[in-house]
Amino acid sequence: MTDSMFPDPEQESTLAPWLKPLWESLDLDKLPNAILVHGQPGIGKFAFGLELAKALLCESTHSTAKPCNQCDGCHWFNTGNHPDFTALVPETHRKLLPQAEYEQDEPTKKSRSTKDDADAESSDKKEKKNISIEDTRSVIEGLSIGSHRGGNRVILIYPLEMLRSDSANTLLKSLEEPPANTIFILLADRLDRVLPTIRSRCRLLAAPRPDRATGLNWLKSQLSATPEIKALEDDIQAIFDEQGGAPYAVLESLVARHHKNEKDELTLSIAASRILLQSMAQAARINWLETAEKIHKAQYAFLLVTMQRWISDLQLVSGGGTARYYPKHANTLKTLSQSAQTTKLLQFWKSLIQARRSENHPLAARIQLEALLSQYQQVFEA
Repeated sequence: MTDSMFPDPEQESTLAPWLKPLWESLDLDKLPNAILVHGQPGIGKFAFGLELAKALLCESTHSTAKPCNQCDGCHWFNTGNHPDFTALVPETHRKLLPQAEYEQDEPTKKSRSTKDDADAESSDKKEKKNISIEDTRSVIEGLSIGSHRGGNRVILIYPLEMLRSDSANTLLKSLEEPPANTIFILLADRLDRVLPTIRSRCRLLAAPRPDRATGLNWLKSQLSATPEIKALEDDIQAIFDEQGGAPYAVLESLVARHHKNEKDELTLSIAASRILLQSMAQAARINWLETAEKIHKAQYAFLLVTMQRWISDLQLVSGGGTARYYPKHANTLKTLSQSAQTTKLLQFWKSLIQARRSENHPLAARIQLEALLSQYQQVFEA
């Protein structure tokens, strides 16, 4: 799940209410050369990072509140054309940037292909989830040139943990000897996956998750501005729980469901997650081969998170607690807890943790899912 939903740049404030205290703790005139904002996916880190980048590039000399959204710097930023702002994000995240038309920047070699070849490539090619070493080197090499507008230069990288090792080492060299007036805004969903050497050279900012009331109220305000997106109160609350209390992730899910684009990766993953949950509710009767066949084209990481949350709830209920992610399935979880073998359940939990460590590697997702679901079935077999 991405930390997405780019807000309207013309709004006075794009900051979610639970992130405002973090914003107010910053002194824009005394920031170090590298800020690392970390926290759960879907809580608004990307919007926070963009707002911070715009504030650092704001050229207003009259307003004490930045960004002013009125100066030339803010205008260039809002239109995605600020010469001193660079975003290093994988192809899957470029749509989140302000007014960015990256399709125009594709290598011209594509124009030499025939139309049929281009159509075939566009239908089969998957967007890359990693930040390439070529893009990283290009950005770092460009730092030797002074800023175009004479102020700050801002490099935003998200998600930081998706940098390949060679790209991370290239970034590290710049953090060790930062160019003048250059500020790196680094965003990470999983701080534990960021190189310790990079972490040690950044000011760490922990982005909080909102409390339930604040998160749901923010969602209501966002949905009221987009009346075409219909959702029942109970439905919103259920998705809020499933997404671990991450409002931006909930909004992204509702938007994807509204558009009903079956080829959209998020839409496909949400549908697959529903199938997965229905299958896991069958416990020992799960048809793991059939389930893997139905869901293997969805995002592997998304499915692993779904399994982790289901098992977390199952463990909570087994210990006499209350389900956190799937309270609407409380009765099912209670029934399953009565037949789950504690030792096997713990071992399956460890397998999921291990699987998540390699979730972004080019593995055969179907084979991995079959193995995990087969192990899940054994949790309920004496």
